Amino acid sequence: MKRSKALLTLGLAVACAAITFALAAGAQAQTFSYFTNFSARDGGSSVMQATDGNLYMGGGPGAYGRGAILRVTPSGGFNVLYSFCSQRGCPDGYGPSTPILGSDGNFYGTTEAGGNRFGGGTVFKMTLHGQLTTLYSFCTTNECPDGAEPGGIIQASDGNLYGITIGAALQDSGTLFRINPTTGEFTTLHYFCSAVNCVDGYEQSTPIQGIDGNLYGTTLLGGANGGGGVLYKLTLDGQYTILYNFCSLSQCADGGGPTGLVQDAEGNFFGTTEGGGEDGYGTVFEFTTTHQEIVLDNFDYVRGDPWGSLTLANDGNFYGTSGGDGSLQDGGTVFKVTPAGEITFLTVFGPCADDSGRYPGGIVFESTSGTLYGVTSYGNSLGDCNNNGFGYGTIFQVSGLSSLVETAPLAGPVGQSVIILGNGLTGSTSVTFNGVEAEFTVESDTYIKATVPAGATTGVVSVVTRLGTLKSNPQFVVSK
Repeated sequence: MKRSKALLTLGLAVACAAITFALAAGAQAQTFSYFTNFSARDGGSSVMQATDGNLYMGGGPGAYGRGAILRVTPSGGFNVLYSFCSQRGCPDGYGPSTPILGSDGNFYGTTEAGGNRFGGGTVFKMTLHGQLTTLYSFCTTNECPDGAEPGGIIQASDGNLYGITIGAALQDSGTLFRINPTTGEFTTLHYFCSAVNCVDGYEQSTPIQGIDGNLYGTTLLGGANGGGGVLYKLTLDGQYTILYNFCSLSQCADGGGPTGLVQDAEGNFFGTTEGGGEDGYGTVFEFTTTHQEIVLDNFDYVRGDPWGSLTLANDGNFYGTSGGDGSLQDGGTVFKVTPAGEITFLTVFGPCADDSGRYPGGIVFESTSGTLYGVTSYGNSLGDCNNNGFGYGTIFQVSGLSSLVETAPLAGPVGQSVIILGNGLTGSTSVTFNGVEAEFTVESDTYIKATVPAGATTGVVSVVTRLGTLKSNPQFVVSK
């Protein structure tokens, strides 16, 4: 996504502060370590888990230098599942993001460029064996009403895919769209920067589906307060509403440049901003069910500014990463923040040759083992750090959380077929949706297929395995 640091800081003066860091060693149950090194510039910004128990990510360069989907095994080995731009003209697209797992067990994702309509990017479907189907191609010209350069997507409770584009369309500011994963039917739901002075926002993040069934997201820029960004709601039929304009307080004390959302079981939203706050380096915020924005903590020069969305783990805490603008080895951090706003820094990334890497991506992923995974852009011992200052990057891990199960999708109606990911699922004897027994089939040791039962309500999915009961994170939303 395009970003302007000058805009994100919103013209605020930067103040330095002395910070005492409570590192993970000896202070927290979580343990930080690196998981695997990249031997070329293959890394992406995030990972995900599939039904085979492996991790997957979008990265590059692949066989043709235009990006690939990579498979990462539990032991840390990785191989290329699919290389993009396999044909002349790149009709399959290039520059893939990390895909999501659909309710049918297939991957769904986007490429930021390529396709068969002037190179505007694609939405694709891919099997776990690497068979790709292009569902839709975007167009790069401003005359194209569907936008270009698609970002992340989600699968909502109605089975459709929802996502964003960040280029072309009105004001070259992108769209929110819906696409049917079976038929490829495409609908544009909202054009960003379509209001005067872009008060509806632009530079949008991928939305999430809330527990009420609506979509919620943020824009990095735009809004009613000089470009501080907005928090918005979008109904599945396309009704767009701004819920909060950032930079509404004096000197942008409430933060500016929000980067995404996560929601807790009570319906409160949490996120970070890349600018604003007390020192101009961003905030951790809560947006309550009564539409009140609360700054939980402020970042500063030493901590660096937070990068990307928070992850709500099954210990009830949030995890994220911050940048390397500060003086502590200038490599970024991984942090934990409680719902009350207490921050613990789990690691400070070190010199380039350190195998832990540096410059972490903005999304931390929790696998069903309870291990948190993230990706650094640079800095492992396989790269020539002394000569080029970089290295090839790593996947890092934070251990110490309990095992869990995860559903795909995260929401659906009664009768919906749901995939439940986990470990040690062979011999499972019960699956319940918020206490209501469900019909299920154990497909392998790493996934179950279940049907949302009549009478089920929004809540935790529980699986009784031979080793104990595993509970889902996040909760499963039963829609109407």
